[in-house]
Amino acid sequence: MHPLSTTSTARLTALADAAWDSQMAAQPLYATSLGDRRFDDRLRDNGPGALAADATRLAGWLRQAETIDPAGLPPSDRVTHSALLDFLRFELDLVEAGLDAWTVDPLDGPQVAYLNVPSFQPVRTFAEGEALVARWREIGPWIDRLTGTTRDHLAKGILAPHALVRTVVAELNDLLARPVEDWPLIDPARADHPEWSADQRRAHADAVRDAVVELIRPAFVRYRAFLADELGPRARGDDEAGLSHVSGGPDAYRRLVRSHTTLELGADEIHRIGLDETERIDAEFRALGGRQLGTTELATILARLRSDPALHFATPGEVFHVAEASLDRANAAIPGWFGRLPKTPCVVVEMGAHEAKHSTIAYYRQPAADGSRPGSYYINTSAPETRPRYEAETLAFHEAVPGHHLQIAIAQELDGLPAFRRLGGPTAYVEGWGLYSERLSAEMGLLSGELDRFGVASFDAWRACRLVVDTGLHALGWSRDRAIRFMVEHTALAENNIANEVDRYLAMPGQALAYKLGQREILRLRDVARAGLGPSFDIRTFHDVVLGQGAVGLSTLGGAINDWIGRG
Repeated sequence: MHPLSTTSTARLTALADAAWDSQMAAQPLYATSLGDRRFDDRLRDNGPGALAADATRLAGWLRQAETIDPAGLPPSDRVTHSALLDFLRFELDLVEAGLDAWTVDPLDGPQVAYLNVPSFQPVRTFAEGEALVARWREIGPWIDRLTGTTRDHLAKGILAPHALVRTVVAELNDLLARPVEDWPLIDPARADHPEWSADQRRAHADAVRDAVVELIRPAFVRYRAFLADELGPRARGDDEAGLSHVSGGPDAYRRLVRSHTTLELGADEIHRIGLDETERIDAEFRALGGRQLGTTELATILARLRSDPALHFATPGEVFHVAEASLDRANAAIPGWFGRLPKTPCVVVEMGAHEAKHSTIAYYRQPAADGSRPGSYYINTSAPETRPRYEAETLAFHEAVPGHHLQIAIAQELDGLPAFRRLGGPTAYVEGWGLYSERLSAEMGLLSGELDRFGVASFDAWRACRLVVDTGLHALGWSRDRAIRFMVEHTALAENNIANEVDRYLAMPGQALAYKLGQREILRLRDVARAGLGPSFDIRTFHDVVLGQGAVGLSTLGGAINDWIGRG
């Protein structure tokens, strides 16, 4: 290796490690969720100037990365360099969009996010218990600072949508109506630690309860009062719910689109792609309806899928059982389609009562990087009569295997790659793979029957509609009702799920674009590889190349696939 190449590699390695460490310090809850326990006693800084300081930090790392000439790097390090630029630009755009300072979020706001922390911050030693108590004592002041910052933005006329405020107030009403002894935040006080002294056990339990009772609950009361009494009456109405109606909103949305998709696509082009994809999948629905339901009328097909009790679950237990059975079936089939398999298992977990009512239908939580916690597929079993049977398998394949768990667990186990490539990554890659996995599951023969193909079509339509609805809301001035109506007309999702989904797009602008755009790019690269390699193309090797890079931007992934084709 040329000495210059050695020097550049060492510089890149040091820079990548330092940038990741700084990101873990800046996002301590995320660090804990990954099994990095160095920052268990703190929360993300949300004080005055925190976002500006974060932007300055990330911009500094990005400038350093841009000074490294990739021509002086060996091929594997050129991928790392390109991925590092992806990672830093992704994070910088998120910060510079500025939504964290004032957004009201039913899915990941403090009334949900903090109640989930006990599930990924285990206490094994007394020192870990002290760190947890320090973090718990910071939650109340953190909520108060969020309230203050949101109030400051209210004075400037920068307001959250009323639909989101309404939902978060409802979540807080539910939470505050429950005794604190029923809150997950109290769980660490009940844990048994026989190896501790009696004084330590008592002190830890008392400190946890005191933090919840004296600091956290009162802060939630104040937050709820602010949302209901101050922000609610002035919040943006349903007719002006998107960022196009906010001062600085168009620029923020442009940054968020670029961050989540890693592509330089305008909202108009994304909207058009969504309309084209929706039209294609509408035709698929009609063909399936003709074969399975005896009709090719789209509205009739969707109404039947949405309303027929026989096509929906009856009990929460049924929802959970299908999730587990689907995961078991996928685990048995993946060796025929993937050469590289994860060592870390995935388990199915029922979503907690504190989030299920207003949450999406499911989500995935990554394993702890040290192997101490498996990957978890969280399934929403509430209101089972609204959960379609024909979607349940596709949902499991997206969230667990061969979807998020396969991709994320494999990435974590890629020895030799820097931490940011194993543990982080742009939304377009992560969610693009999840959506790609849905169609792949049908190719793999994982579906139980022909009716389950409606789930594949519905979920694909759901993500195509996201391109239309997200850009419609945030760039084209659509109302919330128009967004809901479009999804009712083009997907089989239950209407309660559609309303939650549209509110998710309001709370997380641009994030929903990543799924369909990422899926399309992975499919395009597969077609390119099949054409370029001809008879030597192997689907197992293609998947290993895609998953062997860690989560990278779409252009970086394209470069890796092209290199593989060139070597083939």
